[in-house]
Amino acid sequence: MPLHRPLLALAALLMLAACARTPAPEPVHFFAEGLPERLSDWNVLYVADGRLRLNAQVLPYDLDSALFSDHAHKLRTVWMPAGTPARYQPDEAMDFPVGTIISKTFYYPRGEGDTVLRSDDAGPEPDGGLTLGKVRLVETRLLVRRASGWIALPYVWNAEQSEARLMRTGELVPLTLAGADGKRQQLEYMVPDENQCAGCHGTDLKSKQIFPIGPKARHLNHDFAYADGKANQLRHWQDVGYLADVPAGELPRNVAWNDAQAPLEARARSYLDINCGHCHSQKGAARTSGMWLDANTRDPLRIGRCKLPIAAGQGTGNRAWDIAPGKPDDSILTYRMESTDPGVMMPELGRSIVHEEGVELIRQWIAAMSAQECGA
Repeated sequence: MPLHRPLLALAALLMLAACARTPAPEPVHFFAEGLPERLSDWNVLYVADGRLRLNAQVLPYDLDSALFSDHAHKLRTVWMPAGTPARYQPDEAMDFPVGTIISKTFYYPRGEGDTVLRSDDAGPEPDGGLTLGKVRLVETRLLVRRASGWIALPYVWNAEQSEARLMRTGELVPLTLAGADGKRQQLEYMVPDENQCAGCHGTDLKSKQIFPIGPKARHLNHDFAYADGKANQLRHWQDVGYLADVPAGELPRNVAWNDAQAPLEARARSYLDINCGHCHSQKGAARTSGMWLDANTRDPLRIGRCKLPIAAGQGTGNRAWDIAPGKPDDSILTYRMESTDPGVMMPELGRSIVHEEGVELIRQWIAAMSAQECGA
C-alpha cells in the first residue's frame, strides 16, 4: 500500500499543474458601451497552454465560400446571450439579438523562418481553437450588436500572440507568403480602419448602418466538423438555442466556389456573391453602378452581361462592357479583378494581391457564355 502513495501524490501534483495551466476563463463580457482596448476584455477568445481557445458557449462556424483576404485563413465564432436566439431570415444575415458578438480571426499557417504559408483553408482544429506554434495570428475583428446597432472593432495581435489591441486607425502588416512551389511573395496585409469596416459592412446605403455579411442562410447551410461530429450548421444553431424560426423544407444554399464537382455557373455566382454582392446589390453601396452581383439577382443585364459601365472612369481599362459574353479579355469585371491599382481594383478593400484562382474561375465562367455582339 505505501508504494502507491508516491504515485497518488504525483497524480495530484499533475492535476494541480493542469489546473494552473488552464484556468477557467471568466464568462464572455458584452460591453453595452465603450471601446475596450484589449481583445481579452471581451473573453470571447483566450490564450492558454499555447493555444487560442473559445470560451464557453462561443460557437465556431464557417461559410461555403469565404471573402478573399490575401489567402488568410479565418476562425469565425458567434456568441449570444442565453435565451435570446437570432431569428432566421431567408436572404439577409440572421436577425441577431442585442448582445451578439461575432468574431473573425485572420491567421496564416507558419512556414520556414518568418514566412507564412499560402495554403487551402482547412479551418480551425476540431475544438474550434488554434495551436499558436503552428499559426501566425494577424488580427481579430469583432462585430458587436448594441442597442443602437452594430459596431465593428479591429484588434491587432502582438508578436508574442498573447494579446490583440484595438487599432481603430487600421494597420499594415508586412508578410512573406510562401507557396507550395517554394515561390515567395511579399505583401502588406491591411487591417481595415473603422471607416473601411463600414465601407464593406454598410450593406444598406439608405440606412447607413452596418450589418454582418457572412452569416446568411445560403452561406451557413452545410455541414461543419464540430468537436462531437459533423452537423448542418443551421440545424446545430437551432439545437444550441442560437437560431429560431427556421422553416421546414429546403433552405437556400450556395455551393463552394472551389468545388470542382459543382456547376461552373453556380461556383462563379457564389464567388461573386460573397466577394462583391454585399456592395453590388439593390441596396448596397455600389447599387448606383447598376451591376448587382448578389445571389438573388438573375437579370443578365444587372449581372453585367452586355452592360455599359456607369461612372467607372479609369476602371474600365478601355473595355466597353462589364461582361462581354465569351470574351473575358474584353470584360471590365476581369480587368478590375486582375488589378492591384487602388483606383481600379475590385474589390476595393480587403486585398493587396490578386486572387489568381478566383480570377481564373470568373474568366472560365465568362468564356463559357454564348458569345454575342453587344449592341451600342
